[in-house]
Amino acid sequence: MAHRFLRAGDAAAFMLLVALAVMYGLMSVLVHSVLYMKLIQPLGIDAPVDRFSEARAVEHVRVLAHDIGVRQEGSHGLREAARYIKGQLEIIKEQAGPKIRIEIEDSSVAGSFNMMFLGHSISLGYRNHTNVVMRISSADSQDSDPSVLINGHFDSALGSPGAGDCASCVASMLELARLTVNSGWVPYRPIIFLFNGAEELFMLGAHGFMKTCKWRDTIGAVINVEASGTGGPDLVCQSGPGSWPSRIYAESAVYPMANSAAQDVFPVIPGDTDYRIFSQDYSDIPGLDIIFLLGGYFYHTSYDTVDRLLPGSIQARGENLFSLLKAFTNSPSLKTASERKAIAATSNKHEDDRAFFFDYLSWFLIFYPRGVGDLIHCVPIVLFFLKPFLLYLSSAGSRSWFAISLDFVKGLILHAVGIILAVIFPVLFSLMRQLFCSHAMNWFAHPLLAFIMFVPCSFLGLLVPTIIWSRFPLSQDTSASNISKEVLTDESRFWGAFGFYAILTLAYCVSGLSGGFLTFTLSASMLLAWILFCVIVKSSSRQSLRSTIIFVIPLVPCLTYTVYYGGFLLQFLIEKMGMMGSIPPPYGFYVSDIIVSAVTGVVTGWCVGPLIPIYGRWLAKSSILQFLLNLTVVTLAVSSQFFPYSKDAPKRVVLQNTYLTHGSNQIVLASYDFSVVDSNNLPFLFKYSPEVAEELDVGSDFSFMAADSSPKQTFMGIFPVSFLFSGSLKFPGRSDEIMKHYQHLPHLSASNPPRIVKESRRVYLELSLGSLEEVWVAVLNITGPLSGWSFADQSLPATEVVDGGPPSYICRLSGSSSENWTFWLEVISKVSLCCMTLTLLLGYLLLIGKDIIVIYMLLRSHFLHFLEGLVFLLWGI
Repeated sequence: MAHRFLRAGDAAAFMLLVALAVMYGLMSVLVHSVLYMKLIQPLGIDAPVDRFSEARAVEHVRVLAHDIGVRQEGSHGLREAARYIKGQLEIIKEQAGPKIRIEIEDSSVAGSFNMMFLGHSISLGYRNHTNVVMRISSADSQDSDPSVLINGHFDSALGSPGAGDCASCVASMLELARLTVNSGWVPYRPIIFLFNGAEELFMLGAHGFMKTCKWRDTIGAVINVEASGTGGPDLVCQSGPGSWPSRIYAESAVYPMANSAAQDVFPVIPGDTDYRIFSQDYSDIPGLDIIFLLGGYFYHTSYDTVDRLLPGSIQARGENLFSLLKAFTNSPSLKTASERKAIAATSNKHEDDRAFFFDYLSWFLIFYPRGVGDLIHCVPIVLFFLKPFLLYLSSAGSRSWFAISLDFVKGLILHAVGIILAVIFPVLFSLMRQLFCSHAMNWFAHPLLAFIMFVPCSFLGLLVPTIIWSRFPLSQDTSASNISKEVLTDESRFWGAFGFYAILTLAYCVSGLSGGFLTFTLSASMLLAWILFCVIVKSSSRQSLRSTIIFVIPLVPCLTYTVYYGGFLLQFLIEKMGMMGSIPPPYGFYVSDIIVSAVTGVVTGWCVGPLIPIYGRWLAKSSILQFLLNLTVVTLAVSSQFFPYSKDAPKRVVLQNTYLTHGSNQIVLASYDFSVVDSNNLPFLFKYSPEVAEELDVGSDFSFMAADSSPKQTFMGIFPVSFLFSGSLKFPGRSDEIMKHYQHLPHLSASNPPRIVKESRRVYLELSLGSLEEVWVAVLNITGPLSGWSFADQSLPATEVVDGGPPSYICRLSGSSSENWTFWLEVISKVSLCCMTLTLLLGYLLLIGKDIIVIYMLLRSHFLHFLEGLVFLLWGI
């Protein structure tokens, strides 16, 4: 009889497990449709003129990314793009009616400034960068009226046609400008469209606009559109200063895609946008930073093409932006720079810029101010501490307040242990798999593998504490309270789990972060589920499936959101792991799998954890645990057979051709520096693409241990992301042909005899770029005790130290011109001058001369097709 009952209980448990799998499967299908814009119908090219049309916008993307192609600084394509954009704006101007005034300017900006980027201090000097500006206003508006700025950049990364980043932004803005003119709407306040040509070079175009544009002080709000992928959610990643921009977004966005937790995460991501120039570094303009985040496999590669754009993404972006422009231009909070300054001077009230907001599957957005959030987010923890006292009073003293509290704490500890094990188990299993696997990141080209591999073992970790609950006996006396042990156990486990999420919510509050809404909604939903559960069990058995299933109903909306939030986070992380940098072996081999498995465990804890207090007693059976364990082993074994890369998920490598020169026409040394930017290192690359080893003369006797390594300083040309490249190798280069194409190479020379001013010594230098056809950027690395220089308003940045070397000043120079760069350096004394060295880093940066293409491409024309295929098409052979 006992054996038959056990089997019946196991059957019910498996039925419940299958039901949960089906429920989460349906949620995942819905979430996938939302994230990949399946529910948004893009409008065709023949759409009404008063509607935003994705098809019309894509035609602009096609011209910029396909017909023109790569548009990095110094290239012919960038100049062509500027002409195309201005031509399209002129066409729009011709269509404007008498009630609208349109002004168009293209300006060449120059300047120099210091900035901190990714924790590094750097100085930037630029010239001849092109911005195209369009101002749309009513016919009777004044030049001093507060305006709304919408910004996007038309330059692309090295070697990339930049369809997503950021031709999609420019195309959306062009269609938006057309719609503003053709829709019959007359903006209440002016709108400024800034098409800037130098975002990829540390936001130089935006800086030039803020320093030179005549309308810069009228801007009362900014909307920056960006892309780190080819579509998907157009997420508001940053907002402020002040909370009113996010409030405007909450009220007006047609397809809201935003959550305040992104502002906690964004500073950790190795990158930045023009938003920081407008709202942080060089002005205090309130605004929104809105970014395409999915499709990151193709970000900054030659595969960022028109056909990779996710349908529906541009349509959603366009409709959101048009609605936002209407709301911002009508907002009473829109103020000029002088008005904001006056308000700040007379007001003692500090407006918090960290409101709480989050969208629900892009259907609607919930927004509440920081003050309200801090108040309601404290309710769960107050209720957690108050509940034992309420139970004590309701039992007329038959239950001990201390014993109830102690049981709640036990439940909290066990739930916390379950969440921790949900993270540890997948990490351990991923390490075990890699001990028997020749490559990491099997999930990179197959994201579903990450869920299949790590969710079962994470769920297993969640259930383990339920089994060991019996080792933690209740502190309450069941005979005295006249309440069954089963009721007290459910009560303790539920309130313990509730307390865990309440404490996390409080921790978010205390730390000043903006992600507490997630744990708060979990707590609130759990409370509703518990109330309904307690009502149902009065008329139904506590052990019945009916009462157990009823518990999940109030949780479904919240669990759907956790699947939405967690699924997006995991997909974004998986895509970005291909470019997050490598750590030297042997530890680097494990890092990416550890990160993805750990985050999968955290997401599983969010999505399933709230069910464990009630569902745990059904699912924590040896047969269920054995099934999950076997499933984990099988999936880990099967996943090892998948190759990490495909044509839709390419492996990235960096090949740098370095020349050490003397004077303007002598090459002293030529070399190749080769590096990977993920966990599968160079031996993996040479194994699956032997032609690479062949071209680099890597024979069978080659030893990685004895090979020459490239120090991080070698990659200072793309400073400061050199930390992404470790374990790089140096190979002999070829220098016999480059002088056939260039009569003069870049070189530094003294432009004037040095002169002594008191105790300082000023040296005047001249940088010639030689006969290079196109130059992306030049980097000066100056080592020595400077007291001043001519860059950045004669303001020195902080020094940088690499691998324990001497302190250096870094300056990046960009912008094409027939004139040489001239500058001066001032050292402290004659002795200091003897100690000063100055290095020009250009070998990596000579871009698209007759036969020169770097970053992702190899020098010498007959290798181009070969390496382009290697970098972007490396997949299973």
